[in-house]
Parts: sequence; structure tokens; C-alpha cells
Amino acid sequence: MPPSERIESMKKETHPDYHEINVVRTDGSTFKTRSTWGKEGDTMTLDVDPLSHPVWTGGHQRLVDTAGQVSRFNKRFGDFGIK
Repeated sequence: MPPSERIESMKKETHPDYHEINVVRTDGSTFKTRSTWGKEGDTMTLDVDPLSHPVWTGGHQRLVDTAGQVSRFNKRFGDFGIK
């Protein structure tokens, strides 16, 4: 089947509307992207983004040793020399 016939045979109601929206980051900067969210021209305001969230900004992690699990792990596998 030629590609043009395959495209014409797609069901129209199964695909969501894909349109351009505006996105506002936590610092107020904006950009445009295509999405199925909202309607054409809507504005999505982000609460969390790469500018504010520790996973992207290199925030410090805190290791909590619950019931000595880290100690048990280190005791069991400490001889492997992985530092």
C-alpha cells in the first residue's frame, strides 16, 4: 500500500488536537511549544522546572539511614572496594 493511502485511512477522532501553547517558567521566562494540553494559545505556568527543582539544579541530597540499612549494606559489600 502506498504511503499516501495509509495516511488517508487513519481515523480522525483517535488523535488529540496538537497545537501551540505558551509556557511560563518559575523565573518568568516564556517559550512556545506544541502540546495536547489546553487550547491553541493557552498559557501553562510551571510550579516546578529545571530552574527551581533540586534534581536539575544539583541540590544536596540527605541520606537517611533507616534502621541501619546503609550500615548493613556497607558491612556486607564493603570489601568490594567501591568508594
